[in-house]
Amino acid sequence: MTTARPDLTRNWASNVVYGPSRIVAPRSVDELAEVVRSADRVKALGSRHCFNTIADTDGVHVFLGDLPAEVSIDAERGVVRAAAGLRYGDIAPALHREGWALANLASLPHISLAGAVATGTHGSGDAVASLAAAVAGVELMTADGELRTFRRGDADFDGVVVSLGALGIVTALELDLVPTFEVAQTVYERLPLDAVLEDLDAITGLGYSVSMFHTWRDPGTVDQLWVKRRADQAGALPDEILGAPKAPGKRHPLPGVSAESCTEQLGAPGEWYARLPHFKLEFTPSNGEELQSEFLVPRRNAIAAIAAMRDLAGQVAPLLQVCELRTVASDDLWLSPAYETDVLGIHFTWQPDQPGVERLLPVIERALEPLDARPHWGKLFTLDGAAERMPRLYRRWDDFAALRRRLDPRGVFGNDFLSRLGL
Repeated sequence: MTTARPDLTRNWASNVVYGPSRIVAPRSVDELAEVVRSADRVKALGSRHCFNTIADTDGVHVFLGDLPAEVSIDAERGVVRAAAGLRYGDIAPALHREGWALANLASLPHISLAGAVATGTHGSGDAVASLAAAVAGVELMTADGELRTFRRGDADFDGVVVSLGALGIVTALELDLVPTFEVAQTVYERLPLDAVLEDLDAITGLGYSVSMFHTWRDPGTVDQLWVKRRADQAGALPDEILGAPKAPGKRHPLPGVSAESCTEQLGAPGEWYARLPHFKLEFTPSNGEELQSEFLVPRRNAIAAIAAMRDLAGQVAPLLQVCELRTVASDDLWLSPAYETDVLGIHFTWQPDQPGVERLLPVIERALEPLDARPHWGKLFTLDGAAERMPRLYRRWDDFAALRRRLDPRGVFGNDFLSRLGL
């Protein structure tokens, strides 16, 4: 077992300084079990892309990146078993070489499997569910240092997948596979927002995955529309959508920023893993320092939610780098933000001004609360009053709390973040 690197003392955005008593990087499941059994408190570290303290601890931090990098395809079952600390970008090319794909990827391929799943992270698409919905099995180390496997159909499976790191340390995941496919990406510029809202379904249905980017500097205009289409999808995209032309060159979501780090556009088809993310694996993600928040509202409330954001444009724009709107299909996972409902995600990439963002978040949350908005678990949102809000937003919240007491009776995987959620 090794002591982890100093760069693991902060999250990726450097807005959170972790407070563990020590950091370890086990090289085997047996070493991990030794740590868990002897610890009063322990939390896992993946790629550290969470912007809040969900992964923090005053106990032992366990870095999963040194565990064996297992990737094993079961073609008969149509699943891949992969080590939890691997990144999506690490496994995708291997799957493609064997003729397989994952149904979806997030904007960044740099995030770890376990961390993305535990927080309900997603890509986009009217008919495509979150990354967690692709999970067919979870191998979980519980507080006694024993490994337990939960598979789809097991009594507690739907509670175990989006776990917030509260149930144990995930050591491996089984993910559903689909036959490999190609995607072409096309960007349109400056769509009139009113026209978009007149038939939002038509816009989000243009491709397999669709994103709209706003700076909210011009509240009546969608700055960019990114349409990712499967190469086998019938028909061709028009030269204009609602009067908005195709971008004549490659674009970054942020105005005036080089698109070198972005995946290929201009309608050129390519492998699924090289188009579904917005950014390439070989580049450090983002345009420098940033903070992120996201709220997911039921699809039935999508138009009202976008209108609410337009009303707040004057307050949002000064702190904003860009806002992304995209859809996610429903799932059955108890703590998924898409639990039992298709959703619209309203994602904010903020300037690195945490005090300013923290002052603005309650304003946004008050506007979205009547629309049943659920926060992304790994991003910034207001924890004050969360213990009262969450049972209203998640029908199986009390069942999850009971599951947590059964799997972690010592509270080994607890922290202040979970306590403020009422867990």
